Amino acid sequence: MSKRDDLIAKYAKDLEEKCGEKVDMKLLTAVTIGCGPAIYKADASKVSGSDKAELATLKKNFLIKKLGLKDGPKLDEGIEEVMVKYGKSNSNKQRAVVYYLLTKHFRKASYYK
Repeated sequence: MSKRDDLIAKYAKDLEEKCGEKVDMKLLTAVTIGCGPAIYKADASKVSGSDKAELATLKKNFLIKKLGLKDGPKLDEGIEEVMVKYGKSNSNKQRAVVYYLLTKHFRKASYYK
């Protein structure tokens, strides 16, 4: 298996065990590929759910720019729901998992098709 395949398997395990999700492997693979080289860098591969600046960047760069959502309180609510689902106390939130959960939450899987 390639390093990316190993990471996708790790992300699927997180989604199943920590989030209780039935994983759409095709979508997870597409989201992971969409993250680019960030998944291979220790710091960039994670999202800090308690860092307001990082969450604002996630909202601006992923939800608004990439997925094309309109800014508003619903985006903040969605981010909060995903952070709770992944586990507030979990300090190792994988970027690809967060993006996958946000993509599903906002019903934007069609972006990756």
